[in-house]
Amino acid sequence: MPETEEISKGLEDVNIKWTRLTTIDGNKGILRYGGYSVEDIIASGAQDEEIQYLFLYGNLPTAQELRKFKETIQKGYKIPDFVINAIRQLPRESDSVAMQMAAVASMAASEIKFKWNKDTDRDVAAEMIGRMSAITVNVYRHIMNMPPELPKPSDSYAESFLTAAFGRKVTKEEIDAMNTALILYTDHEVPASTTAGLVAVSTLSDMYSGITAALAALKGPLHGGAAEAAIAQFDEIKDPANVEKWFNDNIINGKKRLMGFGHRVYKTYDPRAKIFKGIADKLSSKKPEVRKIYDIATKLEDLGVKNFGSKGIYPNTDYFSGIVYMSLGFPLRNNIYTALFALSRVTGWQAHFIEYVEEQQRLIRPRAVYVGPAERKFVPIAERK
Repeated sequence: MPETEEISKGLEDVNIKWTRLTTIDGNKGILRYGGYSVEDIIASGAQDEEIQYLFLYGNLPTAQELRKFKETIQKGYKIPDFVINAIRQLPRESDSVAMQMAAVASMAASEIKFKWNKDTDRDVAAEMIGRMSAITVNVYRHIMNMPPELPKPSDSYAESFLTAAFGRKVTKEEIDAMNTALILYTDHEVPASTTAGLVAVSTLSDMYSGITAALAALKGPLHGGAAEAAIAQFDEIKDPANVEKWFNDNIINGKKRLMGFGHRVYKTYDPRAKIFKGIADKLSSKKPEVRKIYDIATKLEDLGVKNFGSKGIYPNTDYFSGIVYMSLGFPLRNNIYTALFALSRVTGWQAHFIEYVEEQQRLIRPRAVYVGPAERKFVPIAERK
């Protein structure tokens, strides 16, 4: 296609907003939330709610602030029946993210009085974090043919979610793993889903419509679905002994894409991938079938880094996260791992929406470079040959 003017394909390296939320140094493999490195956050044992608060308010909460914030989140656990019905009316084989979209869109239809307001935006966002937990619980339980359930207040967001989803008491190890996963997927600047949501709210559409737009973008296989694709790849290999042959046949000679490798921003190890790998190692050690997948993944990782590391292609956060979710008990079906990603990312989405609407509000309206025919005379249909 002729290009008479330069365009930025995929908006690569186009800055669309200022942010205090997340900074990434892709060359050094650094990710910070509000100035705090993800490694330090995880090492501290922080609860996900502390990071949710950081994103919405810009600072870490005191004990009293955290307690009040949790109460606001927990209000959101009680989603209306029509939201559950929006999920339950769909086939159990439906895509999990599409079910989340249906549920959140039903809220957008009902919240007709929503107005952006600095005094209430963060409470709305905190309550929506709770609602997203209840929505995701019911998406999971629907695809597993389990009755509806709502999260109940507990010591942590992760515990409430897992307990309601599985319908059983969960272990501290499971809670800690889920808590870490929630933190690691909280935000990542402005990828496709965040950008899609920002376009929606730049029209001053409501918070829920922004989330629905973000979910629609996340549902696409070039954004969400990478964790599932990585697991499917490991399943295809079947055994650690098959890794080298599979790699040579499919990646080196077959020119297939190595799933879970490479990132638009990172040119070295994604720092989140290293943390997920450690959790996957710990959890899978108690589950032989999952351990086999982990062993396949680590052997394949070595070959991938050996062959592609010099080109700046390394494991990304989705390479090991699916093994963590599988170890927790979530099956590889219905795109559920991407729905779990959305459960985390709803905090980052909303924080970006609030930051944009409150400080930088302007309708996002890019242009296109026309490369079609020059001016033509319109011919009535009766005269066309």
